[in-house]
Amino acid sequence: MTAETGVYHAAEGAVLSNAWLLIALPALGAAILLLGGRRLDKWGHWLGVLMSWAAFAWGALLFFDLLGRSGEERAFQVHLFEWINAGTFSLDAGLLVDPLSIAFVLLVTFVGSLIHVYSVAYMEHDPDRRRFFAYLNLFVASMLLLVLADSYLLLFVGWEGVGLASYLLIGFWNHNPAYATAAKKAFIVNRVGDIGMALAIMAMFTAFGSVTFADVFAGAEAAGETKLTVIGLLLLVGACGKSAQFPLQSWLGDAMAGPTPVSALIHAATMVTAGVYLVVRSMPVYVGAPDAQLAVVIIGAITLTYGAIVGCAKDDIKKALAASTMSQIGYMMLAAGLGPVGAAFAIFHLLTHGFFKAGMFLGAGSVMHGMNDSVNMRTFGRLSGVMKVTWATFLLGWLAILGVPPFSGFWSKDKIIETAFVGDGWRPWVFGLAALLGAAVTAFYMSRLFFMTFHGKDKRWADDAHPHESPALMTIPMVILALGSAFLGLALGVTNALAHWLEPVLGHEEHHEPVLPIPVLMGATLVLVALGVLLAWRMYWNESVPQTAPRGSLLTRAARRDLFQDDVNEGLFMRPGQYLTRTLVFVDNRGVDGAVGGLAALIGGLGGRLRRVQTGLVRSYAASMLAGVVILLGGVLAVRL
Repeated sequence: MTAETGVYHAAEGAVLSNAWLLIALPALGAAILLLGGRRLDKWGHWLGVLMSWAAFAWGALLFFDLLGRSGEERAFQVHLFEWINAGTFSLDAGLLVDPLSIAFVLLVTFVGSLIHVYSVAYMEHDPDRRRFFAYLNLFVASMLLLVLADSYLLLFVGWEGVGLASYLLIGFWNHNPAYATAAKKAFIVNRVGDIGMALAIMAMFTAFGSVTFADVFAGAEAAGETKLTVIGLLLLVGACGKSAQFPLQSWLGDAMAGPTPVSALIHAATMVTAGVYLVVRSMPVYVGAPDAQLAVVIIGAITLTYGAIVGCAKDDIKKALAASTMSQIGYMMLAAGLGPVGAAFAIFHLLTHGFFKAGMFLGAGSVMHGMNDSVNMRTFGRLSGVMKVTWATFLLGWLAILGVPPFSGFWSKDKIIETAFVGDGWRPWVFGLAALLGAAVTAFYMSRLFFMTFHGKDKRWADDAHPHESPALMTIPMVILALGSAFLGLALGVTNALAHWLEPVLGHEEHHEPVLPIPVLMGATLVLVALGVLLAWRMYWNESVPQTAPRGSLLTRAARRDLFQDDVNEGLFMRPGQYLTRTLVFVDNRGVDGAVGGLAALIGGLGGRLRRVQTGLVRSYAASMLAGVVILLGGVLAVRL
């Protein structure tokens, strides 16, 4: 439902009517690669690449189709088929093509396709490369279904498809038990969030009798605040699981077990952005539920701080980037909870982040490719001289995430900081300062990563390491993503084009001035960023970096262990669950099964003893009868006497 007209238009024209091809193309690629067998091993990966680029091409056609229409005519519903018809409940499967969904389509397919190309070279020597590309195609198809669905139930199908594909990709090298465990951890933690999502859908059906976006959003206008708050909080639980937000963020660092292109796909353009999409898509629900909105902001503020602190202590280059992703998604969640204006900036940062974070993950993979798959930054140093393309592309991503003007992060993240300072009372100061502090810590830990890897006083390579630049199939996608890191924010930020593009979905809301003047906030942000960079330069470029990590402070040791999140989960959930299970097993074995078994043994033993009386000898029976008569007569005489 558009914010301006309150209705969806029926799809018209060949491009819109066939929007289902966006999902069908990569899904078909996955099916062919999975079912085609070993005969596809030599060229099947190129089929996966082709299907992903074909989906992007169709998405681009849809974008230009919408671009040629006025704002109130940019929301179209594509009917697919009758899906569920049970009693009074009926639901058709359909797609929603509007400015929000098409923005995600372009991000997922373009960045995803670049990652496909990169993977051709990265996975060149893997014997299961065909299966890997099948999973990549499945991931893209599931994410496209998630963002294009016109109902929460169909969205949930894509939601679960993304969860399945992530499990398959994170555990792709499942011959390593640690990697298989990491995949299971991601799968289980996400199932916790999925319970919240499923309960939210049930609550919608109870409240509105429907789970389509159109019916839910129309019903939200007249629904009570309590109903909307319950639905909003349950949706937030689902978003926390999928987007690795507090307290369901523990799976993200372990997800680095998958091949590096998987990390780029999951942590930049697809899975972790799904929670942000869910909250922004559900904005009519949150607008009517201020308490649920506040919860979204609080979760975002906690997570952006949490991820930044953890990122400061990681020596694994991929896990440091994973902590950064957690923090940056926290910025997006914080913004999404600030209303329609903040939601627009959340999507803005989501798009720019998709480029610079995917580029840096692929850069990390390039470093690993040249360093015998090592991920320990303490064994790198001064790689800029031997991996010039990787260094240059990573440099642009680093400048973008720092928010240095005019790079992308400056336009998107600074808008979130400004919006966080809007409001009355204590909220702008608490949330605004959290966003501001997060920018400073981000500058430190990302500079630490950049300096430890590419610069420093000395080379810390192992004797058998021979760092070299990656092949063109890896560096070309990195260059394209680096250009996006440099210029995408500028292209969308100067004219505020993205906010206008999203107005038919989010509605128009007047921009309010923050409690501090914008030049002051901008200057404070840049000063804090500069201080973070300077501190990292002094510690990790100007000084020698030991190859063995020092013991560090209590906070450093806590950050290395993800602030004891796994320990908390183990103490609060895993151990009590194990004890409960063992107790139930004991009661079942000794109580239920014991009682049944004991009764059976008693009857069996008694029967065995009684069986011995039946000897089959007449004289034995006569003797028994005589003994009985004697006993009976003896009893009678005893009574009379």
